[in-house]
Amino acid sequence: MDLSNIGDLIGGLGLFLLGMQLMTDGLKRAAGQTLRKVLEAATRSRLRGLLSGTAITALVNSSSAVTVATIGFVNAGLLNLGQSVAVIYGCNIGSTMTGWLVATIGFNFNINAFALPIIGAGMTMRLVGGEKRYAHLGTALTGFGLFFIGLSFLKDTFNGLENSIPFESISQTSYGLALFVLAGFILTVLIQSSGAAMAITLSMASTGAIPLATAGALVIGANLGTTSTAALSVIGATSNAKRIACAHVFFNLITGTVGLVLLIGLAGIINRSNLQQSIDMVILLALFHTLFNVVGVLIMWPITAPMVAFLKTLFRREDEDLGKVRFLDKNILETPPLAIDAMTRELGRVSRMASTLAKEALSAETSDAHHVQTQVQIINKLVIEIGKFNQKLAQQQIGEEISEILPSAMRVARYFNEMARLSGLIVQYSERFHQINDSNTQQDIYELKKITSKMLDAAVINDEEVNAASDSRAILHKLEKKYQKIKQHVLDAMIAGRLSPDEGTELLDSLSHIHRLGEQAEKSTRYWSSLMPVEHRAPITSDTEATKPLETESPQLTESPQGSDAKSDNTVALNNDVVKTTANTADKPAAVN
Repeated sequence: MDLSNIGDLIGGLGLFLLGMQLMTDGLKRAAGQTLRKVLEAATRSRLRGLLSGTAITALVNSSSAVTVATIGFVNAGLLNLGQSVAVIYGCNIGSTMTGWLVATIGFNFNINAFALPIIGAGMTMRLVGGEKRYAHLGTALTGFGLFFIGLSFLKDTFNGLENSIPFESISQTSYGLALFVLAGFILTVLIQSSGAAMAITLSMASTGAIPLATAGALVIGANLGTTSTAALSVIGATSNAKRIACAHVFFNLITGTVGLVLLIGLAGIINRSNLQQSIDMVILLALFHTLFNVVGVLIMWPITAPMVAFLKTLFRREDEDLGKVRFLDKNILETPPLAIDAMTRELGRVSRMASTLAKEALSAETSDAHHVQTQVQIINKLVIEIGKFNQKLAQQQIGEEISEILPSAMRVARYFNEMARLSGLIVQYSERFHQINDSNTQQDIYELKKITSKMLDAAVINDEEVNAASDSRAILHKLEKKYQKIKQHVLDAMIAGRLSPDEGTELLDSLSHIHRLGEQAEKSTRYWSSLMPVEHRAPITSDTEATKPLETESPQLTESPQGSDAKSDNTVALNNDVVKTTANTADKPAAVN
């Protein structure tokens, strides 16, 4: 092999990989929500998961794309770990489609006769289609043509290679076959594509550069090499992502070992027989690749349940504490609808944490302040992580609907963060509440806390659902009415001398925090709908409309509860890289719209 051949090899491999990338991206974007719907159907049984994984991987020609989508569905709670493992099994079977494309089309037709017209037609569709579905199909069609042109270069590169390297004599020994398995593994790791490694192997086999047993060993190595892609993709990822990657590694290691044992036992017979002359080697290798993965599924299927039980015990301490995100994963950023699902799920979790913390603060003693402040920091950390994920998602190719969701997600996250901050302030006033001697004021404070707790219950998000905004609005009006009443009582007590100016001001500040806590909870409910798909959204009520009384309420409820005590000293700044919360030590509440 001279420099010219090396150049053809590098260029052909580049064209092949580019073609695969364009095919995958085009088909993914053309499919739209189809990927989501098919995977949702996989939740019904493990068998459906297997069939879905096989079908989708064969369609988009990328097992990594389906694996990433599967991780996203697990993180979003749409698939459990057992079902996702079945999808991963299907991905391994579906990935054999590349071999069949190469074997049935790539080496049996004049590639230039159909590849170049396909590229021309695909680019025409791409240029005139804009963002329509057929434009994305044009991208896939262009990739399809480049795929086969790259394959043509690869095939020509390996002509006469058998005269330079004694492949047949090396493959006669067990060590030799193991060496070729290692070569297939390293090749896949280097180019991060088992499909490309498979194409190189089939190209070498089609020219007679390598015997059948050697090609089989390279195929096994390529299968094992896909585990490196899974392992690299979950560095710093969530626990579920790591568990799925482990399942992928287990599958390929076990089936690879079985395949290698069979190949070593049959290598001598295969190489000495006339099998290679009577059957097309490329077809035979594609068949071996498929059967190899099917046998792997048959071996793994009975032990899937105990394997899943074992996987659930892994990565718990490292990644599943309260301060770590559970649903956000970098691997799903390239699939924006799944990323939105994950972010919505994470926001729902933060909602429950913030509501629980707020209720604890309303009933807490001063001695609980340290616990509350710890929880405040945890929620603040989660909001920062959501902000980072939000910004990374904004850098992807997203549509108009998702671009509208992103700022709303940060708005809702900000409400939860403010609820946590206010909870930390409220607990500091617990002792002041107990020192009030006036029984009427004590009763008013108790009722204000009770109404606020109802608001927190109405606003909490459970399983992507939240109570109707009208319910929260009704509770908000009761809260406004009670807040104005108790505020007037405190002012009267200050004028009458029952409270000193310092005591009265401090009490008003504490009551303002409770009142504002209820407002933030109501706003989170009001804007939560904007995170849903368009067809499921409810109209967002403005702040002015939200504070108007319901038709059944008295006009006196229109008095604005926000006065000079609603000043802001806390802001959230969305920088280029992080979402940073800056909180001052002053007691006055922040104003967040």
